[in-house]
Amino acid sequence: MYWRRRNVTFYHKNKVTGVFWDFMTKDLAFFEGFRQIYKEYPNEPAVGVGSFLTPALYVIDPVNIHHVVTADFNSFNHRGIETNVNDLLADNILFMNGNRWRIVRQHMTPLFTSTRLKSMYYIIDKSARDFITQLNSNPKLLTQNVQDTLSTFCSAAICAAVFGVTTKSIFDSPFLDMSKEALSSNFITNLKFTLGNISPPVFKALKISFFKDHEKFFIGAIKEILRKREQENAKKYDFADLCVQLQSSGNMVDRSTGLELAPTDELLAAQAFFFFVAGVDPAASAMFCALVELGRNPKYLKRLHKEIDATFEKHNSELSYDAINDMEFLEMALSESLRMHPPIGFLTRQCVNDTVLPTGNIRVAKGTKIFTPIFELHHDERYYPDPEVYNPERFSPENRHKIASVAFLPFGKGNRVCVGKRYATLQVKAGLVHLLRNFTVKTIVKDGGIRYSKQQVQVRLDNVDVELIPRDIKN
Repeated sequence: MYWRRRNVTFYHKNKVTGVFWDFMTKDLAFFEGFRQIYKEYPNEPAVGVGSFLTPALYVIDPVNIHHVVTADFNSFNHRGIETNVNDLLADNILFMNGNRWRIVRQHMTPLFTSTRLKSMYYIIDKSARDFITQLNSNPKLLTQNVQDTLSTFCSAAICAAVFGVTTKSIFDSPFLDMSKEALSSNFITNLKFTLGNISPPVFKALKISFFKDHEKFFIGAIKEILRKREQENAKKYDFADLCVQLQSSGNMVDRSTGLELAPTDELLAAQAFFFFVAGVDPAASAMFCALVELGRNPKYLKRLHKEIDATFEKHNSELSYDAINDMEFLEMALSESLRMHPPIGFLTRQCVNDTVLPTGNIRVAKGTKIFTPIFELHHDERYYPDPEVYNPERFSPENRHKIASVAFLPFGKGNRVCVGKRYATLQVKAGLVHLLRNFTVKTIVKDGGIRYSKQQVQVRLDNVDVELIPRDIKN
């Protein structure tokens, strides 16, 4: 009735709990519920969905999507994710809103400038080389659970490059288990996710937290890193350096609002937690998806091998930040795998001012929960002919400009686009280049075909693996 009064089609299934019911009761990733809505109503500007007492809208029309994530940012700057003040590690730029989000993002963005990324690259490159050494020493790692193996590289790389923490073996990272647990999908975490979406007041009243179990370890570890860095004279231009600089400068200030925020150890640890968790499993998944598609498409695998080999030979096996970014087909191949298997399946926002979506003249009231597609846009034949076919040529320099900007959102879009997307892309590229310099790939699809694992936000391939087969090359 609520959406009918606004002349908006309402999704008929599970009118009270909408897609959340299927997520809790079926073996489906959350985004797969939206896939069904997108298929049923591809030409609707938006569709109302059940979300208990919270009005919720699934936005489909590209003009409306652009309006939500970019054009009307003042009305849709809230991430739409509820947290509680006692959940210290959730006080990060992913979950923050309003002026607190703005001021923290302003002060975290310098971590990912080209200058800083260049200084980090040699550390990422060393982590990738160490990873190859470990793989060659442990042949069993080449043939099973490769995605989990890739996460060890991502963990080691981000620990070393962003936090300045190194270990004797990339498999010894003390943070790896924590990152897996933080993103784990089980009944309890899924229930928290659902309750936070359909009943924020109850979620807050019960003081539910997502990451409380990791506070003691992670905040303690970051405090130790910062105190050690304060005593060192060497500049590493990483996250720890940035934190020490912020703390020595006093409160962070937003000149436009006058808001001041103290860069406490806890606040900075929360940002570090976000960077780490977002930089391990999603990055490993991006690498894995690229390997899966390359293994299924030998002609593109051969082409990428050729480009990688030529780059190694040109630079005498000493790759640089610029050399990685000059690899044209690597960029094309990775972009296409990110299209087919984006790290996340959808975006969320919450309306903070009464407003109107242009297509359909849809009135959206303050407090309305907004979902916008990513996976569905990436697989819509209106934007990508033969969308289930892996075709890196879509992202060639000649063709890339033909893709509607709203139809390619692997890292989100607008002011709340992933702040670490450049670092994540660099890390994934470095890992892939060293892997494919040393190995070729065979994709193994298990009985029943490729599907997606039950995840709240992530798009994670399931029922498929790859085998890494050593190449005969001269390093």
